[in-house]
Amino acid sequence: MKILHAKLLLGSMLITLSINPIALNAQGCVAIRHFSSCVGNSLENNLLGKGDLQIGMNYRYFKSFRHFRGTEEESDRVTNNTEVINHSHAWDFFLTYGISERFYTSITIPTVINARSSLYEHGREERNSTFSRGLADIRAGVGYWLLDPIKHSDGNMAVGIGIKLPTGNYNATDIFYNVGPEGSPEVRPVDQSIQPGDGGFGLTVDFQFYKKMTTGLFAYGGGFYLLNPRETNGIRTFRETLSPLLENEAIMAVPDQYSVRTGLSYSLSNALSTSLGARFDAVPVKDLIGGNEGFRRPGNVLSIEPGLAYFLHNLTLNLNVPFAVRRDRPQSVTDRQTEISTGTPRNGDAAFADYLINFGISYRFTKSKTMEIDPSLMDTFN
Repeated sequence: MKILHAKLLLGSMLITLSINPIALNAQGCVAIRHFSSCVGNSLENNLLGKGDLQIGMNYRYFKSFRHFRGTEEESDRVTNNTEVINHSHAWDFFLTYGISERFYTSITIPTVINARSSLYEHGREERNSTFSRGLADIRAGVGYWLLDPIKHSDGNMAVGIGIKLPTGNYNATDIFYNVGPEGSPEVRPVDQSIQPGDGGFGLTVDFQFYKKMTTGLFAYGGGFYLLNPRETNGIRTFRETLSPLLENEAIMAVPDQYSVRTGLSYSLSNALSTSLGARFDAVPVKDLIGGNEGFRRPGNVLSIEPGLAYFLHNLTLNLNVPFAVRRDRPQSVTDRQTEISTGTPRNGDAAFADYLINFGISYRFTKSKTMEIDPSLMDTFN
């Protein structure tokens, strides 16, 4: 029999712990960038024996178009055809390696293709689209299981730390129409929400856990926080050309980001499992470290997240589709500054998606030694 790490949770909780999520590519106009934990995209990917190697890919897609100001939807934007529409595709290619039975390390190489359609960015005269594509910000990190996974197969917790490198282009440009002299087109940076990178070195901390509730049923959870100490990246937004009141939003910020999720996973058979959980993804109004100047669209999304996973030997497939149940675009620092200076209430808006599609595939190369395992565990972990 393979070491328990190679079987643990397969078929019972192949839960994608990515903040791949409603988070993390830009969630519409909210700059919740495509991002996942630096040290593996699922519990199963991180339960490795010494020398085991897991490779895989996670794909994510969403269409954002529903505008919110605070928690109130501005449904007239869709009715009047003035909504901003983002189509986002992202592919995370990852490799996770078991340093020991409790330590593991991982690297994630993300790529993106984004399209953004709007009126207000093109002189408010006609709808046009801008595009971005390419490598996003690479992440790498290490993680550690607090308990011996062999001795504590009914529950465990892992903690991790990682870095985010500014490898993605944070000054991607495209043609904007009706904005130059006499209504001519101009090449400008695309909106912050579809920039492949954010221009900052980041530090991530994350955790994940599982707990056996009964035969075939597990509770799971996890989350991460991305600290981006850099305040702004020097890239112009051109928002000040829309209104003099937006002068304080002329340069893009490099915001923090975080996500948490929890739920239950149930084994339907030796090869198929299902899950149902909740997740909360956010770009905060203020960073934990560094300043808060520059333009950001803070926002958060609470979602219900059903999932399905299938495995065959060392191959794993999983599908998660989070559905938004609450969306919030809170007042930003620059909103508050404008409100104070003008005496007029201000809260910017942002566009959100109704749901996301997350699909993952991975394959494990096992070098672990064999060992004896209590046969009663095999019904749960096979």
